[in-house]
Amino acid sequence: QVQLVESGGGLVQAGGSLRLSCVASGRTFSMYAMAWFRQAPGKEREFVTAITASGGTTYYADSVKGRFTISRDNAKKLVYLQMNSLKPEDTAVYYCAARPTVLAGPMLRDIGNYNYWGPGTQVTVST
Repeated sequence: QVQLVESGGGLVQAGGSLRLSCVASGRTFSMYAMAWFRQAPGKEREFVTAITASGGTTYYADSVKGRFTISRDNAKKLVYLQMNSLKPEDTAVYYCAARPTVLAGPMLRDIGNYNYWGPGTQVTVST
């Protein structure tokens, strides 16, 4: 069982930066792939980025590639999302998600493959 809590959201101007954090409970964090998803008002939750359990492989949605960076610290049970060059269309609730797997692959982009979710943190990008 894993519990996840996100932090670091807030209001930022377009072009600015934010760093989101997600802290996990449980003893086997290093055996979980981690991901960030987001959901804008009136839209479905969508994939943003994922990282394998070891941290060796990362995946990004085309819309954030080159602007966002996912990383993790297994010793601290933390996963980060560094968001640069933010745009108003990045406004959404951002969710941290975990899946118990050490595998890599495109399945890490699939929302249905994640077992555990945090409550989310709001990110608002103003013009």
